[in-house]
Amino acid sequence: MVRTVVSLDPEDKEWLDRKALEEHVAMTELVRRAVKRMRAENAASPVSFETLLQATAGMWRAGDGLAYQQKLRDEWTSRE
Repeated sequence: MVRTVVSLDPEDKEWLDRKALEEHVAMTELVRRAVKRMRAENAASPVSFETLLQATAGMWRAGDGLAYQQKLRDEWTSRE
C-alpha cells in the first residue's frame, strides 16, 4: 500500500473519526472504501454525450433524417 497525506476540513476529520468508531474500523479504511466506491461509480457512469455522438455518427442510412422526424411529429399532431 502507498501512504498518502491528505488535508481535510476539521469537520470532515471529526466525522470520519466518529464514523470509524461506529463501524469499528480505522479511519484510513473508511477513506479506502470511499475511494473504491468512487472508482466503481466512475467506471459505471454513462458515456459522455460527445462520445455517443462520435460513435453513432453516420448510422442513419434511410434518407433525410430531419424529414423523417417531421413526418413522425406530423402524425402526433394530427391525432389531436
